[in-house]
Amino acid sequence: MGSLRDLENNVGEELERKNDEEIIMKKKKNAQFFRILLVNFQEVILGTKLCLLLPAIPLAILAQYYHFARPWIFAFSLLGLAPLAERVSFLTEQIAHFTGPTVGGLLNATCGNATEMIIGLFALYQRKIHVLKYSLLGSILSNLLLVLGSSLLCGGLANIKKEQRFDRKQADVNSLLLLLGLLCHMLPLMYRLALGPSINNINNNVATSILGLSRVSSIGMLIAYAAYLFFQLKTHRQFFESPEEEEEENKVSEDEEAVIGFWSSFAWLIGMTITIALLSEYVVGTIEAASDSWGISVSFISLILLPIVGNAAEHAGSIIFALKNKLDISLGVALGSASQISMFVVPLCVIVGWIIGVDMDLDFSILETGSLAFSIILIAFTLQDGTSHYMKGVILCLAYCAIGACFFFHKIPINIENYSYGIMSA
Repeated sequence: MGSLRDLENNVGEELERKNDEEIIMKKKKNAQFFRILLVNFQEVILGTKLCLLLPAIPLAILAQYYHFARPWIFAFSLLGLAPLAERVSFLTEQIAHFTGPTVGGLLNATCGNATEMIIGLFALYQRKIHVLKYSLLGSILSNLLLVLGSSLLCGGLANIKKEQRFDRKQADVNSLLLLLGLLCHMLPLMYRLALGPSINNINNNVATSILGLSRVSSIGMLIAYAAYLFFQLKTHRQFFESPEEEEEENKVSEDEEAVIGFWSSFAWLIGMTITIALLSEYVVGTIEAASDSWGISVSFISLILLPIVGNAAEHAGSIIFALKNKLDISLGVALGSASQISMFVVPLCVIVGWIIGVDMDLDFSILETGSLAFSIILIAFTLQDGTSHYMKGVILCLAYCAIGACFFFHKIPINIENYSYGIMSA
């Protein structure tokens, strides 16, 4: 009997010990889970100086829910997009730690201009073609003139006693892409202008022809961009990475690790993208009301304000690299983003419009196309000798200011629903 009682006591003690161990394990798992959440929150939400603008996101949602004045909704949404665009770039870098350089580079190329792409798709869905075209053109001009110009200016002043040099191979490839995109933008415009006075008699046929030409050109642009990605990430990576940068990146990759896990980064990226989509819908839906209330043209808001917000993170990063005399990286950020908008986002919007039945074409009218053409020519002359100084940055920044002033005075009716084939129609 005694042995049976001892056995029962031992079994009971073992069960209690197991229960205690399970409780302790659950507590440890819960504590670890909350620790991971805290680390993620600190790195993702508080890990940027732009976190000061994050309260604008709930304010925009509340303003929309309680039917505040539409200009307030637009302002809060615009401010909220800036930190989100920067955080998407951070999250793609974290994911790249787990996927390797090739997939990571492709992911960065895809998500690099997520804000502009989502705003463009919402504008396309709402058939606000004029807002779409201005925002896409503004993104290209902002990267070419403002981002690159301010980088060369700051880098030149910070290294005024040094001669700043960069590898022209990367700049030449991006310049070729930009020139191809410019050709595809100019062909519909030249086609329409070549008809001259007869356009009023055959307007429908002209619009159909321009639309078809734009769709064919867009398919060619997407093929060219896919070839560019293969060229950049696979066959000619040495064109985009100098030996010194490769050594530095190898040292950094050995020392640095991802600060948050793969699935945490992926979940945050999905959440950020959904929030960007929500704010983008608010921006597109209230842009005309903000224009009317503030007395600023829709063209100026779409072409200047929206791209500056969307490119805030790239702008800061490019300047920081230029200050460190790493112009190759600054050029990669500015020219690479401009090439991506021109050769991927613009033709993608044309194809998506084709699928959903919206007549989006590549005819950006004379003023817009002319601004793009002279900007690309200016960039080509700026980068032709492989050296840089602050005067080049001054010229590019002033060119951007001149274009901005032009579109500030370029008033268009805010009740426009179509801006196809370069002709305004109510």
